[in-house]
Amino acid sequence: MSREDSTGETGRDTRTPGGVREWLSRATTALTGTTVDVPSYDPSRHRLLVSDPDTGDREEVQRYWLNAPYAYATITYDTEENEHRYEVVEPGLGEFELELLDRLFSDIRDPLLYRDDVSDDSAAALREELTLRLEEYGIEVEPESFYKLYYYLYRTFLGYGKLDPVMHDPHVEDISCDGSNLPIFVYHEDYTDVETNITFEDEKLNNFVIHLAQQSGRHISVSDPVVSTTLPDGSRVELALGQEVTPRGSAFTIRKYAEEPFTPIDLVEYGTYNVSMLAFLWLAIEHNKSLVFAGGTAAGKTTSMNAVSMFIPPRSKVVTIEDTRELSLYHENWLSSVTREGMGESDITMYDLLRSSLRHRPEYIIVGEVRGEEAITLFQAMNTGHTTFSTMHADSVQTVINRLENEPINVPRPMVQSLDLLCVQVLTRSGDKRVRRSRSVSEIEGIDQRTGELDYSNTYEWHGESDTFSQSNSDLLEDIRQEQGWSQGELRRELRDRRRFLTYLRDEGVRDYRRFTAMVNKYYADPDEVVAMIDEEDVTVDEAATETEP
Repeated sequence: MSREDSTGETGRDTRTPGGVREWLSRATTALTGTTVDVPSYDPSRHRLLVSDPDTGDREEVQRYWLNAPYAYATITYDTEENEHRYEVVEPGLGEFELELLDRLFSDIRDPLLYRDDVSDDSAAALREELTLRLEEYGIEVEPESFYKLYYYLYRTFLGYGKLDPVMHDPHVEDISCDGSNLPIFVYHEDYTDVETNITFEDEKLNNFVIHLAQQSGRHISVSDPVVSTTLPDGSRVELALGQEVTPRGSAFTIRKYAEEPFTPIDLVEYGTYNVSMLAFLWLAIEHNKSLVFAGGTAAGKTTSMNAVSMFIPPRSKVVTIEDTRELSLYHENWLSSVTREGMGESDITMYDLLRSSLRHRPEYIIVGEVRGEEAITLFQAMNTGHTTFSTMHADSVQTVINRLENEPINVPRPMVQSLDLLCVQVLTRSGDKRVRRSRSVSEIEGIDQRTGELDYSNTYEWHGESDTFSQSNSDLLEDIRQEQGWSQGELRRELRDRRRFLTYLRDEGVRDYRRFTAMVNKYYADPDEVVAMIDEEDVTVDEAATETEP
């Protein structure tokens, strides 16, 4: 920090809070016109913006950037408590910088709000406003101080405040606050539920919850204290204001939106499915079989449904219907629709969107989750030849059937049998890790004429003790074979080619959803050419996880 920053031109000690306010007030009028030239931050020339944290007796086990060069996360381990802790480390501010930042908050807010170019390049607009304010104050600051001020202004005006660094963490899936003056918890993919060093005081927490609602275009108040909505980045958020419904104060849970959706290759890499299962699902989707993905909270139902939707043939008309937007497809003929609630007009429900979607002549209808009257329309669509995918909260095939047939869904049993496949997923432990696995892929076989019950069989099952999948004979594959007029050899070849194709993509590291979809489309366009290319690579499929061939 320059000499003028600490003492001012008059020699007055501006490091005291009162001194800074008085000097800034005078400087704004007396020293306008000073040019501030701030070079781009260069870690090789400038001092680091963040320093090492004080971890006390805890052992640091991991450290990585969240928003370089401004903030990083450090994961520590307490051997006595046998628990991990997630700490966000941000730039430290001196007393003068704190006072200056306080002034900048009030002076930059309105000019930034009314700029026309903020949406084009928000970072550049903020940097320019900061530079202008410092010139008005007549203050020269070191590059390190400039970028510290810029960081805190950005996270307040254009980010998510205290949570902004965590929102940049690709390893964090959920962020939850249970009340004021309580530590925020995150769900980390490597350490599961971890306490953080972030807390909110009561009034600041109320303001933050209101701010999240406003960012989402929604209203929250004491009279209407619970809101479910979607943040601008696509993350799902559940908000509760005050102590009416959450006695420990305002609360929120953010389910972060993955900008890059999982592909089937990701599902293989994480062990949720194996290559043979995905080849089976691909063939089913290609031949217009309807699917439901079931499981508990955070079992990965929507993630898997989105991933296998990349097998939909190119140019097929696809309509997606969701409460909060989570699905992301790289598909040319895709109509995305989202419900609307609490906008001061008539609500547009999932049922409304589903009825409307049928007029768009879709070939594939994907519904985020069925839980009410929309299920009847969805199964009517199945019965009239539409291919549908959806998710449900249920932990077994029988639970899915029971939920569908009873209140509040009430789908008649003859309509339920139009469902072809039911994939049940679980969030469980394998060794010392929490993993997501497809517990079973089951085929709905119809109504047993003797008992009147709905029959089903498991084509694939997961065995937890060995963390492997076994395979049984499939009536659905036999139906596809007969529909296409294939021989048994041709059916086996179709499955083998798809397994080899997926293995090739896994070996090549094709995990970007755009590239994956492009490769699938290439396979649809000329499968013989793609298979010939794979033959040149001499790709073999590891069938160790599969006990039998179809």
